[in-house]
Amino acid sequence: MTTFDERADARGDLRELSGTAGRVRSAVETVIEGKPDVVRLALTVLLAEGHLLIEDVPGVGKTMLARALGRSVDASVRRIQFTPDLLPSDITGVSIYDQVSGTFDFKPGAVFAQIVIGDEINRASPKTQSALLEAMEEGQVTLDGETFPLPRPFMVVATQNPVEMEGTYPLPEAQRDRFMARVSMGYPSAEAELKMLGSHGAASPLDALVPVAHVDEIAKLVEAVRGVHIAEDIERYAVALTQATRAHPELRLGASPRATLHLVRAARASAALAGRDFVLPDDVQALAVPVLAHRLLPTTQAQLGRRSAEAIVVELLQQVPIPDSGARGGRGGRPASGGR
Repeated sequence: MTTFDERADARGDLRELSGTAGRVRSAVETVIEGKPDVVRLALTVLLAEGHLLIEDVPGVGKTMLARALGRSVDASVRRIQFTPDLLPSDITGVSIYDQVSGTFDFKPGAVFAQIVIGDEINRASPKTQSALLEAMEEGQVTLDGETFPLPRPFMVVATQNPVEMEGTYPLPEAQRDRFMARVSMGYPSAEAELKMLGSHGAASPLDALVPVAHVDEIAKLVEAVRGVHIAEDIERYAVALTQATRAHPELRLGASPRATLHLVRAARASAALAGRDFVLPDDVQALAVPVLAHRLLPTTQAQLGRRSAEAIVVELLQQVPIPDSGARGGRGGRPASGGR
């Protein structure tokens, strides 16, 4: 049973989280005009200890979003430009023989940073793309039998172009599954594009962007997100959604158990950003498409019928029953069991 003092501490952490997240969001939005939902999802993934895949056509601000997020947090940031000739050792590192000492010294690769920006990740070969697998899942790199831990927090923000564009390689299923969420930037509205002409005309707005949060603050907020309560019936709801993708006749690959974990973790972060210490079904529903859709593979027949994974997830949201207790919470109630 959670005590009154513990709940008060949790609420204090959430107030701090809200203030810090608000500063980061405002800073990023000075660079990314008219995309508040995209910026919020990026923050959600950061606080949920996940990785973000940004997919869209060239020129809509994919790399700008990743760089703005990295620069707004006082953390170590490294950028990897993925090209066809990029080698796995460029990412993970390499052992170099020291003739003086007669030993091998490890030279860390570009992945050894707290925020790693993978630009145009699908322009590298699948072998090079897969060099990120261990780092993204376990937060470490193993080379020549020795394991090297990565700094914490650790987040990969990767950008990619649509697979039908020239010179791209589809991300392997295992690689896509490591990303907590995928988001598309989309073209800006006319009003946002006009504002962009003013803010981006003379110089890059990134030049004026300064860190508004320290990495230690982010680590503390991650801990607060872990303590957000999620009722058992909402956990069952998340499981029902992912299991429904596995049984869907138009999908030859459904969502993995890792997808369920990511959905619940992202829902906790979303609730915390909203100032709540408990999760609602609304949190799960709002994140279902960005968390699940990129992991799904429609059948050939579904693709011929132009049925997208996103459309199938939206249909499942309408079909899977919503928890009753969650509906009461959505009207302003809260779980009877209290915060966890």
